[in-house]
Amino acid sequence: MLRLSPLKCWAPTSLLYSRFPRLPFRGSESLDKVHGIIFRYKTSGKIPFYGAARDTRPTGLFSLSPLQRISVAVHSATTALADPSRADAVAALGEVTGHMALYAMYDKMMLDPTGQRILRDRPIVDSKIIDLNALLKSDEGTFGHVYAKFMQSHGFDPDERSNVRFISDPELSYIMLRYRQCHDFCVLGELALKWVELLQTGLPVAALSATVGSLRLSLRERDILHNIYLPWAVQVGKNSTFLMNTYYEGEFETNIHVLRERIGIEPAPDVE
Repeated sequence: MLRLSPLKCWAPTSLLYSRFPRLPFRGSESLDKVHGIIFRYKTSGKIPFYGAARDTRPTGLFSLSPLQRISVAVHSATTALADPSRADAVAALGEVTGHMALYAMYDKMMLDPTGQRILRDRPIVDSKIIDLNALLKSDEGTFGHVYAKFMQSHGFDPDERSNVRFISDPELSYIMLRYRQCHDFCVLGELALKWVELLQTGLPVAALSATVGSLRLSLRERDILHNIYLPWAVQVGKNSTFLMNTYYEGEFETNIHVLRERIGIEPAPDVE
């Protein structure tokens, strides 16, 4: 059963905006070109706060023809509708239907200093980098402690998110991976989060998850979703800044109340 009652939570946001012209290029060399145009410095060579640098270039990607893309979309949608728990089908559907939304997400990240930094560093969220046991021992009330408790209470694992297979563009492939891996950082109820993601990213797979997921709820749960969580999600989606522009790994020691106040987002309603 999908949970409707989220923990006391916060929703992600970005830092300051910095306007740059829309860049006309995409593809494997685009980040190198971006570095030459926007980043007027070179990294110091020090190990980033999230760990040693790793090769995050996607491997095993497939470049699909239009007919193959339609075929994968139809098969994945049919499978996901029949069994929403099939994460592989949901992931494949998101990849073959989300290119336009991913381009828009790329542009929003490139207009934000933190988003640029994330695209440059390409951090990966997994158990090699994030030690949940250590975060559970961190100070109560910090984002890291709240996140680790959320993961533990729901039996979630940072390694569970599917790899990207059907997006051949390296930047867009990483953005999709980052979107998946940051999902649990929001520590929100699943359906409430899907509506926030839909309003912020425009990804078709978020629309499918939000609508199909609600059909599997009881009448009471559906009433709570429509009358309490959906209005809250609309407010968060419209009023918050872009969720992909937060460097979550650098916020683990931040007090959750301070973080909420800084990003200006009210916690989700807590319904028993």
